[in-house]
Amino acid sequence: MSRPRVLVTDHGFPNLRHEEAVLAAAGADLAVAKCKTAADVIAAAQGADALLVQWAPVDASVIASLDRCRVIVRYGIGVDNVDLAAAKARGIAVCNVPDYGVHEVAEHTVALALALIRQLPMIDRRLRGGTWKIVPDKPMPSLKGAVYATAGFGRIARAAHAMMAGFGVTSIAYDPFVPADVMAAARVEKVGLEALFPRADVLSLHLPLTPETRHFVGAASMASMKPHAVLVNTARGGLVDTRALAVALRDGVVAGAGLDVFETEPIEKDHPLFSCPNALLTSHVAWYSESSIPRLQQLAAEEVARGLRGEPLRNQVNR
Repeated sequence: MSRPRVLVTDHGFPNLRHEEAVLAAAGADLAVAKCKTAADVIAAAQGADALLVQWAPVDASVIASLDRCRVIVRYGIGVDNVDLAAAKARGIAVCNVPDYGVHEVAEHTVALALALIRQLPMIDRRLRGGTWKIVPDKPMPSLKGAVYATAGFGRIARAAHAMMAGFGVTSIAYDPFVPADVMAAARVEKVGLEALFPRADVLSLHLPLTPETRHFVGAASMASMKPHAVLVNTARGGLVDTRALAVALRDGVVAGAGLDVFETEPIEKDHPLFSCPNALLTSHVAWYSESSIPRLQQLAAEEVARGLRGEPLRNQVNR
């Protein structure tokens, strides 16, 4: 029997030594491509038994062309670039790696929230402009007793709640798939959508991007928020109508927004958010640390090895 062939469709890592070690131990050969389009993937993936994918599109046309593939593993949490339904119809398991950077993303979420609550970007800009003033330009409520709200209550949201608890916040969360007693055990109150937006002093998003959650935050929902409220998104860019957000920031509907993800990446150079001094923008770096990268590579390769051996998969998303 020929050795299984695993294709890395694309990647941005310094090296692939973790994948090489794990897959060699599994008796598989590793091939590496630099795919950018679906056509690139189709050409490179012929005869592949498994795919490791970072950003390359794995759409229905790619799925239809796969003649031997048993498992596709996405480097990361989101699987927006993989057609899950097409893969399921072909009997191909699609997996993500949801637990490689939980602490890092939670840290970034809290960092954005704290910087905006304390108005650090605005005060820094004011000081650099020559103004010394010992009070902020806008109202600055205390974080102690403020309501920290999350949309979603998965791994990252729970870690963020645990971090924020140290500041004395009141914690609430919206997640229709998590029972109230599970949240209560973490000292978090389960709320519905009708309470989420109006009660939040800080609202951070931790939802998957689906047709139902696209533009979860839009003009209407922001209009129901407190004018001093802060929005943070380190999940998926499409959860927020960013052009409506720019208007809300400009008009004082909400006080600030911290975004690490955007509807289009890279964000357009002429996007109105760039003209909002109360927007704190980072370039999809929340996942990163010196330890999260090798952890991601190791876990992704181990999931592929399980798929090749026919063992139960840890993180299949298209059952």
